[in-house]
Amino acid sequence: MNTKGVRAWLHPLRKSPLHPQWFMFRHQRRDRRWIYDRAQGRVLDIGCADGWAREILSHCDYVGLDYPTTASGMYGTRPQVYADGASLPFLSESFDTVLLLEVLEHVLDAERVLTEISRVLKPKGRLLVSMPFLYPLHDAPHDYRRYTAPGLIQVLSSAGLQAEHVTPRNRGLKVAALLSAIACGEFMMDALNRRRWRLVFAPLVVAAIPLINILGWMFGWIGDGQMLASGHSAEARKSQ
Repeated sequence: MNTKGVRAWLHPLRKSPLHPQWFMFRHQRRDRRWIYDRAQGRVLDIGCADGWAREILSHCDYVGLDYPTTASGMYGTRPQVYADGASLPFLSESFDTVLLLEVLEHVLDAERVLTEISRVLKPKGRLLVSMPFLYPLHDAPHDYRRYTAPGLIQVLSSAGLQAEHVTPRNRGLKVAALLSAIACGEFMMDALNRRRWRLVFAPLVVAAIPLINILGWMFGWIGDGQMLASGHSAEARKSQ
């Protein structure tokens, strides 16, 4: 089985401890509720990929935007608008809400993108943004940055966006479990791709993934501190 086949096989398991990224997927329902509760009016979804947010925003006027190379080359999707987030083809103050979900780490000029978002938001308009912090390289070579919570607040403020809530994801030992499980998954992918002699350890590595996840879930409350987080989500308002 090749790596593509492994990913397809793992997909139905993403909401169980058998999946290396279980700690990311287990918050999916909560994250979607957060978007549903806070998005309103005319909504711009930057980096919309397959436009999944449209399904939960039937009460809004949804516009999905993605970069041509990303949409066609990486996701094979067709957004409503093809454009660069650093140069949005919309009038100023034309949206009530902007979504920027797991996108800011992938844009070349984050400050310019946020400034453009501030421009197209109406006064007191709302940005909902999420991005990883302690999380592996992904979608390479287009993975450029991580922000701490204070760093995210600062870069939003520089663009005229006032952060009202910044929420960490998977703190403390849960982060350690997530990264350890992903490392096991990477070990297996590397064995399938290049170093097949490593497959001799496959039973041990495969068994380690659910064990790591379950232990992280059981003992995560002990190390639920403020220093470690796998990512952050933030709600920000346009200052004027």
